[in-house]
Amino acid sequence: MAVAPPPPRSGPPPARRGGGPGSRRDRSDLGPRILAAIPAIIFAIVIVAWGGGVFLAGVVALGLVCLHELYTMAAELEPVRLGGFLGLIGLGCAAFFGDGTLVLLALVATIPVVFAVGLVQARPPGMAGTAVTLLGLTWVGLAIAHAVLLRELEHGGGVVVSILVGTFAGDTGAYLGGRTFGRTLLAPSISPNKTREGLVVGMVTAVVFVWLAGLYQDWMSGTQALLLGLAVAAAAPVGDLFESWVKRDLGAKDTGRLFGAHGGALDRLDAAFFTLVVGYYVWSAML
Repeated sequence: MAVAPPPPRSGPPPARRGGGPGSRRDRSDLGPRILAAIPAIIFAIVIVAWGGGVFLAGVVALGLVCLHELYTMAAELEPVRLGGFLGLIGLGCAAFFGDGTLVLLALVATIPVVFAVGLVQARPPGMAGTAVTLLGLTWVGLAIAHAVLLRELEHGGGVVVSILVGTFAGDTGAYLGGRTFGRTLLAPSISPNKTREGLVVGMVTAVVFVWLAGLYQDWMSGTQALLLGLAVAAAAPVGDLFESWVKRDLGAKDTGRLFGAHGGALDRLDAAFFTLVVGYYVWSAML
């Protein structure tokens, strides 16, 4: 005798494992995110406070890790890893020993360097591999160079700290704001979890924290802190979305495992790579 199939389930479908936005799993994720960031925060404080060659070595090391993560995600394209690493070191040194003009010259020089190294590597890259190598240098390498240029400016160490405080506070604000108030997706084709409400909360948080950081630096006026905060608030979401777009295009969820379940160095520094560049030009204009 044939058995009739069970009647269709009425009501809403069962929740996905782990829950949706606002679930207990999402809310409990904040603590581990903060704990995973503590070593990076300590590292940043040490190299910024020390300055000079220590800062140069520290940010170049971070840049090399980020390049490694990018090139690993794009491994099928055969990026010129050694050429990219040499180019990033050159950009950092150009910023430390020279100025913006020397950085531009170093960037131009990376093109023949990448081409030459690519010709002799075991599997020579095509145009795509060369392009992703140069993407890393313009994205990560120029950000590292601008971080060095900024640190060398008057009160540069304090400005770097203010920018990083605003960047990471804004990221946390966007995360919490999206989980609490998020209803409207910001860019579902790029990053399906980001919301417009979270964007607004994150931007406001970034401005407030840069302004608060300025209160502890008597050489920074309230107007300067506010303008710097607005620049950080505008640049950080763009950096975050850009990195999400790159990962989606390359079919990757995270850039690496340096921070365990919370991704790689590029996942944590995506916004900072944009805010440090913008912050350099904003602060230079106010000097």
